Amino acid sequence: MRLGNSKAYDFLMNSFYRKLCAYAYTLSHDHGASEDIVQNVFVEIWSNKKNINPLFSIKSYLYKSVYNEFINQYRKNKPVFFLEKKYFESVDLVVENTEENLEELIQLVEKEINKLPPKCREIFLLNKKEGLTHLEISEYLDISTKTIEGHMTRAFKILRKKLNFKMKTILFLLFGCTCTKSTANFTRAKLK
Repeated sequence: MRLGNSKAYDFLMNSFYRKLCAYAYTLSHDHGASEDIVQNVFVEIWSNKKNINPLFSIKSYLYKSVYNEFINQYRKNKPVFFLEKKYFESVDLVVENTEENLEELIQLVEKEINKLPPKCREIFLLNKKEGLTHLEISEYLDISTKTIEGHMTRAFKILRKKLNFKMKTILFLLFGCTCTKSTANFTRAKLK
């Protein structure tokens, strides 16, 4: 590719495009934006092909480039808040330190969440995915907050046992910032 071989570029796109879009989606939670980010990265790589260091791992380089492009796009649109900054740091940690495919890790976490007992899973997702507080879940399901706490403790215990050290980072990656204030308000309005 450094010599301008378009077949090498096509091979790179065919090998990584879908995976990078999935990764970008974990950052942006927007399919269109994810594709834009990845396309920008590939355009940039082609434009600067002569400057690519052949000693770098191309996979790490691509994932880091997608992450950096997302941050650049994100900063153009709004300031980074503390929790969102932690989210991006978690994403970076997962990408840099995992030898596993990010898609496979996310699928593994989702699979383990789906294996939780039904009520436990429902409460866990209401809290982590929808952003509802224990009190809001308690009112919605008409059960005590102590019961909610018990189910959450059970969910974390099961997930920690199944997913070991990766759990905290992956859960934060999946659910850490997905619930914006407007999404939470919309969800609460639907519940009433």
